[in-house]
Amino acid sequence: CCVTKFSSDSDGMRGCSPPLDIISEDAVVLDLVINPEVALKACQEVLQKVKLLKEEEEKRDPPRQITQTCPQSQQQNGDQSSAAAKQSLLLRLFESKLFDVSMAMSYLYKSKEPGVQAYIGNRLFSFSDEDVDFHLPQLLNMYVHMDEDMGDAIRPYVVHRCRQSIAFSLQTAWLLGAYSSDMHISTQRHSRGTKLRKLILSDELKPHAASKGVGPSLAPDSQINPTDAYLSPSKRTHQRSKSDATHCTSLGTSLKRTASNPKVESGYDEPLRLTPQREFIKSLISIGKQLATLPTKEQKTWQLISELSQLNHKLPARVWLPTAAFDHHVVRMPHTQAVVLNSKDKAPYIIYVEVLECERFETSGIPLRIPETRIRSARSADNLLPECIGITAEQRAVSFSTVPNYDNDDEAWSVDDIGELEVELPEGHTSSSDNISQFSVDSITSTESKEPVFMAAGDIRRRLSENLAHTPTTFRKDPEDPSAVALKEPWKEKVRRIREGSPYGHLPNWRLLSVIVKCGDDLRQELLAFQVLSQLQSIWEQERVPLWIKPYKILVMSSDSGMIEPVLNAVSLHQVRKQSQLSLLDYFLQEHGSYTNEAFLTARRNFVESCAGYSLICYLLQVKDRHNGNILLDSEGHIIHIDFGFILSSSPRNLGFETSAFKLTSEFVDVMGGLDGDMFNYYKVLMLQGLIAARKHMEKVVQIVEIMQQGSHLPCFHGSSTIRHLKERFHMSLTEEQLQVLVEQMVDGSMRSITTKLYDGFQYFTNGIM
Repeated sequence: CCVTKFSSDSDGMRGCSPPLDIISEDAVVLDLVINPEVALKACQEVLQKVKLLKEEEEKRDPPRQITQTCPQSQQQNGDQSSAAAKQSLLLRLFESKLFDVSMAMSYLYKSKEPGVQAYIGNRLFSFSDEDVDFHLPQLLNMYVHMDEDMGDAIRPYVVHRCRQSIAFSLQTAWLLGAYSSDMHISTQRHSRGTKLRKLILSDELKPHAASKGVGPSLAPDSQINPTDAYLSPSKRTHQRSKSDATHCTSLGTSLKRTASNPKVESGYDEPLRLTPQREFIKSLISIGKQLATLPTKEQKTWQLISELSQLNHKLPARVWLPTAAFDHHVVRMPHTQAVVLNSKDKAPYIIYVEVLECERFETSGIPLRIPETRIRSARSADNLLPECIGITAEQRAVSFSTVPNYDNDDEAWSVDDIGELEVELPEGHTSSSDNISQFSVDSITSTESKEPVFMAAGDIRRRLSENLAHTPTTFRKDPEDPSAVALKEPWKEKVRRIREGSPYGHLPNWRLLSVIVKCGDDLRQELLAFQVLSQLQSIWEQERVPLWIKPYKILVMSSDSGMIEPVLNAVSLHQVRKQSQLSLLDYFLQEHGSYTNEAFLTARRNFVESCAGYSLICYLLQVKDRHNGNILLDSEGHIIHIDFGFILSSSPRNLGFETSAFKLTSEFVDVMGGLDGDMFNYYKVLMLQGLIAARKHMEKVVQIVEIMQQGSHLPCFHGSSTIRHLKERFHMSLTEEQLQVLVEQMVDGSMRSITTKLYDGFQYFTNGIM
C-alpha cells in the first residue's frame, strides 16, 4: 500500500490520537491535523478487506466442491470472489503512477465506501499543491454538499493546507461561503461548510510554531509603529524572532469607516494574520458596489479614482493580488490608470497594481514606503480636486488611520529616515527627498544626466525601419467607453510608462499586475468554465493538436463578487468596429500589413487556430450570449471569448435564441481567406482533430462539471439532463468519418445561422453593441 508519510511535531502530540472521523474544532485537538498512524489505518482498511476475502476463498477450494454446494452458496461464493477481484484491481490502480488528481476526484465522488474515501483523502497529501488547487472547487463542493464520510475524508487535507498558507485559507473560506449559499438559510448556518469557514476566519488554524507562542504576540487591536512596519528586510533582522504574523501591516485593524469601507465587521477583533488581505479585498469589492449606484460613466470614473487614491495611502502592506502566479507585496496602485468597463447594469472596473516580487509574502519583510514628491508628474493626478469627487479635504485626511498621510513630503521622513533611505537606494543617488522622483532606472531623459548615450547607426536604421513597417493604431477617447483607450495600449508600453512614473520603478523586483473587480455577478460559472477550458487546453497540448485558447483566472469571493484576470493586449470586436469603422479583414490589414506580409500571415494563422478552439468550446459547453462585446481580438490575431455567464443549460432570459453550434460569421470566414481558402479548410481540420482528442479524455472534462452539479442551484445546471447532454456532445459512438461529416454540418449551419445575425442585431439596437 502506498502510504504517504507525514512529518509530525512531537510537541503537538497531546494525549492519544483521535479517530480520523472525529476532529473537533477545539484549537488544541486541531494541532493533530493528521497522525501517521491514523493515516496508515485508513489506508489499510481497503487492504484488510481484500486479505479477508482472499483467505475465505482459499479455504473453500471451489473446483472440488462446486457440485456439492447448493446454487445459493455458489452465488455467494461467486459474489465474494468478484468483490475480492474488484478490490484488488482498485487498490492496484490507486497505487499506480497513472492515479492522478483527476482520477482521485472521480473515485472520491463516486465511491460510497468510507474506507476508499479515507484512503483517497490521505492520497491528496501526495499530490502537488498546484494539482490539488486546480480541483479545489470540486473538493470543497463535495465537502459542503455530500455526506459526513466524505467530509471526514477531505477535512484533514484542507485543515493541513490552511495551516500552511494564508492564501489557501482565504481562498478556501471564500469558496466555502459561495458554495454554502445554495443551501437553505436554516441549514446553512449550522452546516459543515459554514463551521469550517468560521474556523478558518477565526485564525485557529495557524502554523504549529505560531500557535505554540514562539515569540510575543500583538493584541489584535494593537497599533504597529509605522516606522517599524515599513522597515526594509535588512533593517528588520533583529525582529525575526517574533512571529511574522504579528508584523504585517494591517489595512483594517483600526480602519475607520471611509467611503471605500462603509462597513467594518464588528462583534470580534479579527486576527492580524488574515486581516490585511481581507480588508484589502473588502475595500475593492465595496468600491465596485458604490460605482454601480452612480448614473454616468464619468461619475463612476471619478469616484473610482478617488477611492483608489485613498486606498493607496494604506500601501505598502502585506497584501497581494490572488490572481498572480508569484509571491509579492502590493506597494502602489496608479489610480488614474483605472477604468470602468462596459456593463449595462453593473460597474466592473480594471485596476493596475504595482508589486514587488518576494520569496514568500507571508514571511518576507514588507517593502519600505517611498513617498511621492511634487516633482513627479503623477503628483498632479494624486491632487485631484476633492470637491469634484464629492469628498472634502478634511474627510480625505481623516480616512487614513493605519498608515500616516505622506502628502506633505517635508514630514514624510525624519533626518534619520533619510539616512536609512540612502543605504537602501542605489549608489549615485542623492539623499534629498525632493529627488526621490528621479530614482527610476528606466528613465534616461533626465536633464541632469551628463553622460552621452551612443547608438550604432545600424541600430538606428533597424529601429526606424521597424517603426515604418508597422505602427499599431491607437483608439480615440470615448466618454461612453473609457476602457477602449486603456485596453488598446500595448502592455509593454503601459508597463514602461507606469514604471517611469513610479517611485518604486527603480527596484529590480518591481512588477505591474492588473485585475478586474466584479460585483453583483456570480462568478462560480465563470470558474467552472475556466476549469473546463484549462482541462481541454491540457488535453490538446498532450495530443499535439495546435488549437489555441486563453483560459483566464477567476477568483470567487462570494456568490456575488470576485476578481478576473484581464486578457492583455486585447480589445473587443465591438470596440474594433466602433473605433476603426472597418471590416474585420480590413482591420487585420491595417494592423498587420498586406496579404503577403509575414506579420499578416502569422496573425491569420493565429486567428484560425483560436477560432477553431473556441468553436469547439462553444459547442461542448453550449456557450451563449456571443455578441461582439464578449469576443476579444488580441494584438497577435487571436480571438478570445469572455463572459461565460450562459453555458450548458442556461441562455439569456432562458429563450434559447442562439441555436447555432457556435458563432461563425462571414467576417470570420473572410479573415480566413474565404470558403475556398486553405486556411478555412485548416480550420475544419483543426475542429475535427480537436473533437477526436477531446473525446479520448471525455471523463476528465465531464467529472469537473458533474461534481459541481452536486447541491448547486446555478442556472447552468437547470434541468436533470445537463450531464447527459454534455456527454452526448462528445459523440463517443461515431467513427472518425462520421465525426468529419458532423463537423462539416456544424460549420455550414453556423455560417448560415439566421439567429446569430438576429442576436447581433438585437444587441445593437438594445445595448449599442456593434
